Amino acid sequence: MTSQVSSPAEQTDGTVVGEQRKPGGAKDVRRLDRVIIRFAGDSGDGMQLTGDRFTSETASFGNDLSTLPNFPAEIRAPAGTLPGVSSFQLHFADHDILTPGDAPNVLVAMNPAALKANIGDLPRGAEIIVNTDEFSKRALQKVGYENSPLEDGSLDGYSLHPVPLTTLTVEALKEFSLSRKEAERSKNMFALGLLSWMYHRPTEGTEKFLKSKFAKKPDIAEANIAAFRAGWNFGETTEDFAVSYEVAPATRAFPTGTYRNISGNLALAYGLVAASRQADLPLFLGSYPITPASDILHELSKHKNFGVRTFQAEDEIAGIGAALGAAFGGSLAVTTTSGPGVALKSETIGLAVSLELPLLVVDIQRGGPSTGLPTKTEQADLLQAMFGRNGEAPVPIVAPKTPADCFDAALEAARIALTYRTPVMLLSDGYLANGSEPWRIPDLEELPDLRVQFASGPNHTLEDGTEVFWPYKRDPQTLARPWAVPGTPGLEHRIGGIEKHDGTGNISYDPANHDFMVRTRQAKIDGIEVPDLEVDDPHGARTLVLGWGSTYGPITAAVRRLRAAGDSVAQAHLRHLNPFPRNLGHVLEQYDKVVVPEMNLGQLATLVRAKYLVDAHSYTQVNGMPFKAEQLAAALKEAIDD
Repeated sequence: MTSQVSSPAEQTDGTVVGEQRKPGGAKDVRRLDRVIIRFAGDSGDGMQLTGDRFTSETASFGNDLSTLPNFPAEIRAPAGTLPGVSSFQLHFADHDILTPGDAPNVLVAMNPAALKANIGDLPRGAEIIVNTDEFSKRALQKVGYENSPLEDGSLDGYSLHPVPLTTLTVEALKEFSLSRKEAERSKNMFALGLLSWMYHRPTEGTEKFLKSKFAKKPDIAEANIAAFRAGWNFGETTEDFAVSYEVAPATRAFPTGTYRNISGNLALAYGLVAASRQADLPLFLGSYPITPASDILHELSKHKNFGVRTFQAEDEIAGIGAALGAAFGGSLAVTTTSGPGVALKSETIGLAVSLELPLLVVDIQRGGPSTGLPTKTEQADLLQAMFGRNGEAPVPIVAPKTPADCFDAALEAARIALTYRTPVMLLSDGYLANGSEPWRIPDLEELPDLRVQFASGPNHTLEDGTEVFWPYKRDPQTLARPWAVPGTPGLEHRIGGIEKHDGTGNISYDPANHDFMVRTRQAKIDGIEVPDLEVDDPHGARTLVLGWGSTYGPITAAVRRLRAAGDSVAQAHLRHLNPFPRNLGHVLEQYDKVVVPEMNLGQLATLVRAKYLVDAHSYTQVNGMPFKAEQLAAALKEAIDD
């Protein structure tokens, strides 16, 4: 969001902005400007669904928000163990925010494992709501607790709310003909009802969602709704929760428009559909399921009415092979994957470079190497995207900065691919893919015109006057070759991975021709028109923070903190990583110090040093989690003062 900010520092704790005492002994209501809540439990406890529903109601209420789902890497780790903990963090506010927050104000822990895995992130004074029914001796021992932390005083520095969530849920559902095990499954809805009461969240959307989700099992739907209402009523009546909280809508954070909550993968899928419609081309996705990119395949498979065709291939190589074939056939072609899949697709990406066909390669980055950390985020595929092919095979690289920005990044990647007839790498990551924020739905007239002209006839005249079609005769401005749909009479041409002769496309082993073609393909990428880099520097700073991709939120939040404390620091964020904006070198020259925060070991910093001979300072993190704003602010403060 870019509107006026009420609380630029994004403090660790929500600020109390008002308090209202209700007459007749009713509970107090405190007004906060922001809150960070984390739901945590076993991977079977429904924490992602609980967080998603709380987020949806928060979005409908009009708060600005940012989320961080955190999945266990194992499909089903043993119940009650630390590897099986699943969590969902939500930061919502009455003003513009940028990150899911550094430290939760509230932790909902469904079992001892959830408490132990997350207690280290909580500041003193935070509220902890625990499901006491799960704190059995066996459950405690399973995660290394010798004594119950609910009784040994180790949680005295927090506001502890012990709640028998399972027992209360089973009691609330005793009128339903459910087994105890079936009733216990609704305890996440009880917790959601309690938190919805605490923070005055709307309830109608969740009840409607439950009726729809369990439409074929109305008894289950009614049971979940009953548990949800019981949680709300428990908060209203119990003496343990004496205060509820209000966070007003973020009326100043959003420009006028229609908004919805959206995740990065969903925004990217919508962006691909929009690009297809704006190009007036059918959209073809050739993909193999891989975390965290699979959601794009799932979503696009729902949109056959927009001319979308999805192909779930038997492996990564088949997926991109089919996509490249679709590009040859005249479709807007896409393949989606993560880092390990990019490695497998590398030969076909090189073939797309040689064929000079438009192809979008979407890489939702995750921790590596090899299988690595499937459910954790990282930015470590930049150098692979830049150089990870044999021979000289340059490709443009585009990176979105927020979940909502994935929509615009998809359109931009399609623009480049279609205009310049080239494969394009789009580098998102797990943090953006699974995180969500409000997104303003654009008007159709705001979307770019991406229509292309297919070759329709001969484009070259031989010395004897014969008119022929040359598949590698280039546009003098873009160096793009003509795109001829197979089956067009008179436009038959040779295609394949062996080097082509300039113009004719015939196989060529001539050294001079190969040198020319290599340099021409590089010149085409170097000549791509991208916007100049914008710099946010209101005070003439000496230090510039340069970022790319999903580090935008934490960097911007950290910069706000420093400026609020009186420090002068400039910020710039790259969307285009190949080619770089033409003014990047000039921008870097203006600053005494350039700091590059990345979730890798310094890949952008390496590229910047090599190309511009700038002593860029890396600040890196590779723990599978996004940067925290406080952590970055401290590092940048040290760099400024050095």
